[in-house]
This record gives sequence, structure tokens and C-alpha cells, in this order.
Amino acid sequence: QVRLVESGGGLVQPGGSLRLSCTASGINFRLFTINWYRQATGGQRDLVASIGSSGQTDYADSVKGRFTITRDNVRWTSSLQMNSLEPEDTAAYYCHVRYRGAPYWGRGTQVIVSS
Repeated sequence: QVRLVESGGGLVQPGGSLRLSCTASGINFRLFTINWYRQATGGQRDLVASIGSSGQTDYADSVKGRFTITRDNVRWTSSLQMNSLEPEDTAAYYCHVRYRGAPYWGRGTQVIVSS
């Protein structure tokens, strides 16, 4: 059974940093692209960053230069380092993988950027 568990969210002031983590189980982690999405209250779920099986990365324009996605194929984790956080980054952040054609999501971790 595929399971994704996010952690690391919290309250941070504008300009601050947070590091989110996603721990996977139930899949051969190293073979799959890992995605981070976010969803603000009342908004849609948007793709923030992706990291492919070979380590290639992609970012939404809104986070380029501020967020960094990484993966650890030994610990089966992905991290999202978020710097220079802005109030607009406030959202629930979700880890996602597509496995055998089906999407799998974690339960999310809440990030609040506020003074």
C-alpha cells in the first residue's frame, strides 16, 4: 500500500524559512517522480515543484529561486526547502506520486506565513 506522510509545516514570519519532508512507503521510491502541491483555503491544488527519478527538477514560476526540492532515494524521502516565504505561500502542502496510473496523496502539512 502506497503511503505518503508530510511533515514540517508551521507558522513562520514573512521572509522566514521552512523545510517540509515527505516520507514514502509501499513503492520503489527511486523510480518515481515526486511532486509537491499546495492548496490555499478556497483555492485549487496547484503544482509547486517536482523532482524526477534522475533528480531533474521543475518549479512553479511563483516559487523559483525561493524553493528547492530534493530527494533521498535511500531514506525514501523528499524535502521542500522554502526560503523567503511570503504570505501568499500560506497553504496546505501535499506530497504526490503517480503509481501504476493512480495518484497518491499525503494528508498534507499546513504552512502559515504571517507576522
